[in-house]
Amino acid sequence: MRHPCSTASSGRWKSPQTTSCLSQRSHTRYASAKPLRTAASSLIIATLPGSPPLDDGREKRTIMTATYASPSAGLPPQMTLHTGRAVFTEAYAVIPREVMRDIVTSCLPHWRDSRVWIIARPLSGFAETFSQYVVEVAPGGGSDRPELNPEAEGVLFVVAGEVSVTIEGQAHQLKPGGYAFLPPGTGWSLINTSRELARFHWLRKRYEVVDGIDIPAPFVTNEQDEPVRWMPGTNDTWGTTRFVDPADVRHDMHVNIVTLEPGAVIPFEETHVMEHGLYVLEGKAVYRLNRDWVEVEAGDFMWLRAFCPQACYAGPERFRYLLYKDVNRHAKLPF
Repeated sequence: MRHPCSTASSGRWKSPQTTSCLSQRSHTRYASAKPLRTAASSLIIATLPGSPPLDDGREKRTIMTATYASPSAGLPPQMTLHTGRAVFTEAYAVIPREVMRDIVTSCLPHWRDSRVWIIARPLSGFAETFSQYVVEVAPGGGSDRPELNPEAEGVLFVVAGEVSVTIEGQAHQLKPGGYAFLPPGTGWSLINTSRELARFHWLRKRYEVVDGIDIPAPFVTNEQDEPVRWMPGTNDTWGTTRFVDPADVRHDMHVNIVTLEPGAVIPFEETHVMEHGLYVLEGKAVYRLNRDWVEVEAGDFMWLRAFCPQACYAGPERFRYLLYKDVNRHAKLPF
């Protein structure tokens, strides 16, 4: 069940505690780090209301088990071949999982015992509307002042471990598949209350205020509690888990999960104004990016510029990715 959060003011933040970072200074901790791949419990996911019933009249449902990839960390052996799949072009970029290592992590102000892989940031010719982090937090780590920009909205999506997120004074436990939407100006904090490392995606965007339209309220949910909306005519092989109503124009970004069953396809070259960030949660596929067919797998990140053509052939296992796109606002004009 989705849990709306209190919107009462939480007052001014207290002075931050001394910040520590899991970085190169604690390199020995990560030299033997193993990739985290967390299996969630079985998901019972319904199709759209009004979908064709089964012969016995029961609602049609699909049972799935989710897994979530995250960065490789550590360092590759010195004898590893240099040839890889990382590519940066004028229309898209692919950052493979195997290059998300210790030496490319960063620390953030006011975050304790934490580090981040910054896989997208606003940059001319690259991600122009959003930033995306994979955050790793050690037990007891976290932040009482996580977001320093009062105009930034955010989404958290947990892929490993467990964190406690307090939003306007109300605490929520987020396990793998946990999702939190944080509108601009929200007072929130996060701590890893477990005994294991926790990892989550943190997507940030400057919220575009529109006169006469309310800013949406924060909420917390889990993908286990949200239905997959299957595309018509696909025999339930290509669908999207949507966390907000697409017609709700209060929201100017969507962070969804796209699912393609084994052998499923996106059968045409989608070409549209929405910028995309795609982080592969599980499976592998051959993905059309502009003029190229690129093989991608769990843990890879793809950035697609606006109007970059895209299509997909899923591999022999279920293929799923976390998808960002900017929506529901006028195109910016240069005058």
